Amino acid sequence: MYLSEQKRKWLSVAVLAAAANFLALPAQAQNAATQPAQSWPQASLGAEVSAQVLQDTVKITLASELDGASQTKVADQLSKTLEGVMHDVKGDAKVKASSGNFRVWPVNNEHGKISSWHGRGEIFLESTDLAAASALAAKVSDRMPIANLAFSVSPKARAKQEQLMLTQAAQAFRERAKALTEALGFASYTIRNIELDGVAAHYQPVPHMMAMAAPKAGTATPLEAGTETVTVSMRGSIFLRSAQK
Repeated sequence: MYLSEQKRKWLSVAVLAAAANFLALPAQAQNAATQPAQSWPQASLGAEVSAQVLQDTVKITLASELDGASQTKVADQLSKTLEGVMHDVKGDAKVKASSGNFRVWPVNNEHGKISSWHGRGEIFLESTDLAAASALAAKVSDRMPIANLAFSVSPKARAKQEQLMLTQAAQAFRERAKALTEALGFASYTIRNIELDGVAAHYQPVPHMMAMAAPKAGTATPLEAGTETVTVSMRGSIFLRSAQK
């Protein structure tokens, strides 16, 4: 059975129209999927995780103080003491020794005139081996007793802990982003940007410091470190996306 010329033309037009509509559907879906991100609503949020880390480093301050009638003599005698002590402590491979403050200043009498001179010099001992640092400080305590102790977390231990916490912070950020998206009635989210406080992480050191009474010469001071709170904070913003109809 043959179709008339008019019917063939009508059928051709109908087929072309149907094909055009079929091809247009993927294009419309693609346009919706590639909608400019700038037109999506945005939200900012943050998350952080914290952990208590054992302080594994001690910094011991050794100090010597002198009084005298002559500024020069006080400075010279104090310098000799510091040089001798530094010579005795700098050879220990487990303990880092460095010079601290050095100062000589006048002491005035009741009439406002200089009556004498007072000098103070310091040497710092720093180590992750607390026992070695304490023993070395005891060795020179007859000339420079312990004036102060400060405990902290070493950079190596801190970096290791922060690396572990980074994954936890990222997970906490994703969970908060998902909860915020659902609470606002959106279907999904896309991360716009992420920032970490500081260079790689944010931490709040809580140094354990204490002034020490001078122990008996040659006696090692028992050292007991505390803990420090290390915090990793992650902040950023997200695009909120509605479900496609």
